[in-house]
Amino acid sequence: MMISRDTVLAWSDDAATLALLHARELTPTVLAGLKAIGFPGNLGMLPGGEKQQTVFEVMQDAVSILPEMPDATFTDNLAADYAAIYLTGSLDVSPFESFWVSDEHLLCQEAMFDMRKLYAAEGLTVPDWRQRPDDHLVYQLEFLSRRLAMLADGMANHNVVATRNEWRSLAMLLDHHLLRWLPDFSSRVAQRCNTAFYGALALLTDVWCEQLRDLIAQHLGELRPSEDEVNAILRPQASGEVQPTPIHFMPGIGGPSW
Repeated sequence: MMISRDTVLAWSDDAATLALLHARELTPTVLAGLKAIGFPGNLGMLPGGEKQQTVFEVMQDAVSILPEMPDATFTDNLAADYAAIYLTGSLDVSPFESFWVSDEHLLCQEAMFDMRKLYAAEGLTVPDWRQRPDDHLVYQLEFLSRRLAMLADGMANHNVVATRNEWRSLAMLLDHHLLRWLPDFSSRVAQRCNTAFYGALALLTDVWCEQLRDLIAQHLGELRPSEDEVNAILRPQASGEVQPTPIHFMPGIGGPSW
């Protein structure tokens, strides 16, 4: 399976769009814009299977029922759901990888430091990890978008070996981070949130990332590793390592520095 440079750039835009929708409360202007462009029909990656198609249609329906001029009650309900999902933890969900992959559901654990190392390797830092740690969903999606854009640039140079290695690096990023916890996050958000929009957005983000990983596997002609195989690679490090102080909840919003 061959993937064009234009397709990769479109996927980069998709990931950036999804990150933006998770990043902050939705304003009437953003809601109007989503209706105008027919989101998610504007995405570069169209659904590739029955599950993806179902979620795509659920997201379409959620956007189609958005009011043309939302009143205060409507926007307040969206804001309350946003806070419950991303800020207060009142739904017992978290947008941080550490929460899902640590045994005691703590924040600021190994996943945060692993993501920090990945960012640092490319000269990137988050503005304030105390407000929004490095393993936040928004940062991971933005980093994925950046990696896809860089991959597209590499494809323009026609370096087949380097590009193949970049595809594998991208696959590893998904296997070792987003796809370890995003399915659980999206499922719980969809079950517990109060607005159709945020439930659909969580599910859409999950199936989009899953489809991306499947397409990478097809492109490389390599099977995706099983969950057990990934966990065997990522088993906890030696107990003698100094552990960070656990933090259960940290509100706030900050943008990335890339």
